[in-house]
Amino acid sequence: MRALPVGLFALLPLSASAQSDDFGLNLSLEAQKKLSKDWSASFETELRTRNNTKTVDRWSFGLGVDYKVAKWLKASAGYTYLYDHNQRTSYFDATDDEVLDGDAEVGDAKKYADYWGSRHRFNVSLTFDKKLFGDFRFSLRERWQYTYRPEQTVDQRWSILDNAYDGKQKVYGGRGKNVLRSRLQVEYDKKGLAVTPYANVELFNAWNIEKVRYHIGLDWKVAKKHTLGIFYRYQHVYGDDDDLEPNIHMLGLGYKFKF
Repeated sequence: MRALPVGLFALLPLSASAQSDDFGLNLSLEAQKKLSKDWSASFETELRTRNNTKTVDRWSFGLGVDYKVAKWLKASAGYTYLYDHNQRTSYFDATDDEVLDGDAEVGDAKKYADYWGSRHRFNVSLTFDKKLFGDFRFSLRERWQYTYRPEQTVDQRWSILDNAYDGKQKVYGGRGKNVLRSRLQVEYDKKGLAVTPYANVELFNAWNIEKVRYHIGLDWKVAKKHTLGIFYRYQHVYGDDDDLEPNIHMLGLGYKFKF
């Protein structure tokens, strides 16, 4: 089997069975507007990197509304546009001519595509929260999200066996996906304290657990309307994840403005 050029080999996505943990950054800006006693609206933009921060993973822009149903219950809805950097590899199977002719083995990398594409995501959430044990606030957020990935045509893919581009278009079909996200969080919410530390765990369930995220971080209210946030995230992927994400350690930095 011919070798893939080093530059392209470095871009191949990690396999689910033999991947090492990645590292990336998550940078975000959010503006929030209180519309009334119970209603508020928000806009957020986000940038993520991967491949030890060397590769831009995605941009996103989101709009959301929140409604305070009760002191302990909040309802939310939102839309997010995602622009993703996709890297896909296909693999030889037993029916391929190259395998039958002895030029490749089952499971060898076959073709590789690197392209940008859009996704549209809608979500609705219910968040329950309650202060317990003094200044500790516990919350449970249940979020349903639907993500639609439109059909995408790639002009050509890299043929690993031929060590060249194949010159053929490849169409990746459109698809939609439903996911239930369940997040349990605890934070230290002491009145008059400018810093709020927190930790949470979130499960992504699409008929089975596809990935789990663990967070620890803090929000620092630097002024009445300005908040800076920093967090560490570890994400473990268990199954078919439509985000095409690896296991990853992530450092997050954010800024929120309320007006």
